[in-house]
Amino acid sequence: MEMASIYFVGTYSPIMCGIADYTSYLTRKSPSRRWGVLSFDLEKYGAPLSGNDGAHTNQVWYGIPGRHDFSATVIRDGLKRLGMEDGNTLLWFQHENGIWPDSQKFVAMLENLDIPKVVTFHTLHFQSPDTPSGLGRNQRDLLQSLLPHVDAITVFSDGVYYAVATAFPEYSDKVYVLKHGVHSHPEVSRVSRKEAREKLNDFLLYETDLAQAVKESLHKQRIFLNPGNVVIGQTGFLDPNKRTDLLYVVRDSLRQMIRDREIVAVRIGKSKDSVQRTDTTRLVQEQDCMSESIFDVWLPESMLRVAQRAFDINFYWPMECTQSGVLAHALGAGAIVAGRDLEGVGETLKEAGGLVGTDLVDLLLQMRDLILSPEASKEMEERALKYSAKFSWSKQAWRHYELAERILHPLYPQPLSQFPSSNEVSTIIVADRLN
Repeated sequence: MEMASIYFVGTYSPIMCGIADYTSYLTRKSPSRRWGVLSFDLEKYGAPLSGNDGAHTNQVWYGIPGRHDFSATVIRDGLKRLGMEDGNTLLWFQHENGIWPDSQKFVAMLENLDIPKVVTFHTLHFQSPDTPSGLGRNQRDLLQSLLPHVDAITVFSDGVYYAVATAFPEYSDKVYVLKHGVHSHPEVSRVSRKEAREKLNDFLLYETDLAQAVKESLHKQRIFLNPGNVVIGQTGFLDPNKRTDLLYVVRDSLRQMIRDREIVAVRIGKSKDSVQRTDTTRLVQEQDCMSESIFDVWLPESMLRVAQRAFDINFYWPMECTQSGVLAHALGAGAIVAGRDLEGVGETLKEAGGLVGTDLVDLLLQMRDLILSPEASKEMEERALKYSAKFSWSKQAWRHYELAERILHPLYPQPLSQFPSSNEVSTIIVADRLN
C-alpha cells in the first residue's frame, strides 16, 4: 500500500502571507511526489507577490479564481490537473477569514467535495469573551456548520482544542492538536549576537535600497555595533495590528528602569499596502530617528532570522495572538522573545521558555531583570532551541501524513516503519489528540 498523498488548498508562494509561507514550509519537508497544492490565481487574488513567477513545479496549480470565487467544481478540476489518485488522497485546507471570507460558501464547498478532507484553523480564539467556550461568536457558528462535513480539523494550541471540544463535544474526536512548525537555523543560532549584529548592519547598509540619509544615520549612530547597546526589536510586516508603537513605550520605560545602559528600539519590516505605509510614516514622524530607526525594508528569510538573533530581545505584542509565524523563525534562531500572554502566542512562549506577561508592566519587569542578568539569556536561548527541535517542520510535516493515514486507512493504518526513512522522524508517533 502506497502512503497517502496530501493536496493542500490555500495561498502559496509567491503570494506574500503567513499561510502561504506555512504551506510552503510543509511541502518542502513532505515526501517527494506525495503532495500537491491548489492555490489562487496569482493575477486575481489581490495580494502582493514576492517577485518570482511562482513555484515551477507540476505539483502546484494556481487555478482558484479568487478568494470570493471558489467552489467544489474548481477544486475537483485542480485535482484532475494535478493527477489525483482515487482512494489515497486527502484534501487539506488552510483556513483564515481573509483567505475564505464567505463562510457559507466555504462550508458548501466542503459539503460538495466527496473526498476525505481536513481543515487547519490558523486563527481560532480560546480566550474570547463572546462565547462560554472562548471561541469567537463567528468562529463558533462556522464550526457548527463545518464540522459535520470534514473528517478532521487541526488546531495549533491546547487552548483552542479545549475551546472546540467544549463547544462541540459530539465532534471532539475530529479535533487534533498539530503544533505550528518551527524552523531550525543552526547556522544562525550558533553565531554570537555580536556577529549577528554585524551581519545585519552590513545588510542594511550595503544590500538594501534604504535612503542614503537613513544609511548615513545608521552608520553614524552605530546602533548595532556599539557593544553597550541593548537592542529591543521587531521584524515582519509593518502592520498596525502588531502595535509597533508599544515598542517605543517599552524603550522609554526600560530607559527609566536601567539608567546605566543605552536602550535602543529598532523596527525592520516592509509596508505591504497603503494602510501600513500610512502607519509607518506616522511612526517615523513621531520617533527621533537620530537615535533609532524604523527600517521600511523587506527582510529575506536568510536575514530575518539573523535580525531576530541580533536583537537582545524581540518584542511581540500584537492585537491578535492566535498564532505567529514570527515566533516560528525566532525560536529556531535561538532568539529571545518577550510577548503577550494571550491565546496561542502566550501558550507557545510559555512552552518555549520565553518571556511572557499578561500586561505590559509585568512584561517590562521581566525584560528589565533579563537585561540585568545576562547569564539568564543563554538558558532562554537553549529552551527555545529545544522547542524548535521538538516541533521542527520535518516532524510536523510527517505528523500531517500520519493523520492522513489514520483518516484514509482507519482499519489498517500504514506503520511508521513503512514510511520513507528519515532520521529526524524515526521515533515520531501519530499526532495525539488531547484527552
